Amino acid sequence: MTYLQPVILSGGSGTRLWPLSREQYPKQLLPLVGTDTMLQATALRIQDGGDDYTLIEAPVVVCNEEYRFITAEQLRAAGRPSNHIVLEPVGRNTAPALTLAALLAHRDKADPILLVMPADHVIRDADAFQIAIKKGIPHAVAGAMVTFGIVADRPETGYGYIRRGKVVDDAYVIDRFVEKPDAATAQTYIDSGDYLWNSGLFMMRASVWLRAMDHFQPAMADACRAAFEGGKQDHDFYRIDKAAFESCPADSIDYAIMEKLATASTLGIDGRIIPLDAGWSDVGAWDALWDVSEKDGAGNVVRGDVMLVQASNNLVFAQERLVACVGIDNLVIVETSDAVMVADKSNMQEVKQIVARLKGQKRGEAVTHRKIHRPWGWYDSIDAGERFQVKRIVVNPGCTLSLQMHHHRAEHWIIVKGTARITRGEEVFLLSENQSTYIPLGVTHRLENPGKFPLEMIEVQSGSYLGEDDIVRFEDTYGRK
Repeated sequence: MTYLQPVILSGGSGTRLWPLSREQYPKQLLPLVGTDTMLQATALRIQDGGDDYTLIEAPVVVCNEEYRFITAEQLRAAGRPSNHIVLEPVGRNTAPALTLAALLAHRDKADPILLVMPADHVIRDADAFQIAIKKGIPHAVAGAMVTFGIVADRPETGYGYIRRGKVVDDAYVIDRFVEKPDAATAQTYIDSGDYLWNSGLFMMRASVWLRAMDHFQPAMADACRAAFEGGKQDHDFYRIDKAAFESCPADSIDYAIMEKLATASTLGIDGRIIPLDAGWSDVGAWDALWDVSEKDGAGNVVRGDVMLVQASNNLVFAQERLVACVGIDNLVIVETSDAVMVADKSNMQEVKQIVARLKGQKRGEAVTHRKIHRPWGWYDSIDAGERFQVKRIVVNPGCTLSLQMHHHRAEHWIIVKGTARITRGEEVFLLSENQSTYIPLGVTHRLENPGKFPLEMIEVQSGSYLGEDDIVRFEDTYGRK
């Protein structure tokens, strides 16, 4: 029996999709196409293969520890919960990330076929994707490393390419990988018919990947093993050893391994290409999202409260307010609670320069949204002044915040919806809608939702310092210090 283990690489930051995508809430956590987030769509994309393979439904996910809780929650909401979420303390690109996933999958001497998928890609034809997976299975079972090459329909300069070699069954031998070309070179690739776009989708046995890493990248393999073996399970998460992983070289799957297979005759691992024509896009920037989205009769893509007059070929996203557009063409307009971005669709690659400038000025808009997700729910900082801050807080059913206190602020809590269990010093009591309480500075307190529906409240903080680091935690369900 062949077992297929989905591996989802969820470490990207999506800077070219700012301001919707942020460092601590990147594009794979957003519902950019349809109602599912890109992470959820990736987890749901692969189905059990019947006689061809048996799907291991709990995916191995490699992600940044900063957004571990929302990652776990989104997987649960999609019906693909996993306790195999590997947390990267620092980013080291896709080759080390896959090595950690392979070590986890191979931990009990199991040797499943790994289906490696970036969490931030769109595939519109799920049936065609499933057919390609089934074609790749026999090659991976036989010990080959399989990559899925996208059938190119235009001379794209933003993608890498793979040149295919001779035919082997339903696949091609990997001849070579090539860098992102200029326009003229890209056109020659398309005209030749021998080149496919590099999708970043791969398939191989866990043991085969680890053997290739030991052969081609021994320093990287040793650092990953040390980080993994020094790690520990923490609820749904596997926390690797930070110091060991920080010493790991950084490189991509392509550069570290796949490009070397064509010339590695002594290793005994073949490289194969399965062509994939399934409406694929890496949604790397706003213009790419416009390409794959449904449009109105004038070529506009809109989401949220948007009004258009004499407008064509635009992408307009509104999160918080009405966005009205008159007489515009070929623009991208994205409105969020704390930022508005307006750009010509032909200049989307330059959005990352705005993010770089924000980071250089240490502005929070590069890192987080105003709405912050936590393992218990979320909060939105809706107003602030010199000595006060107002938050809207939503606590999920059955969830509990940490037992904590503050040195520099007091808090007023007003229950808007649901029931709250409050710990304040030695007191424990319930509050319901339209009731309130006061938490003095320096008093130990805790907020819980004992009900079956979300608890919503307004918190007014007042004091000399209102930063999130003024929290002293005594007990915490989620293991936060």
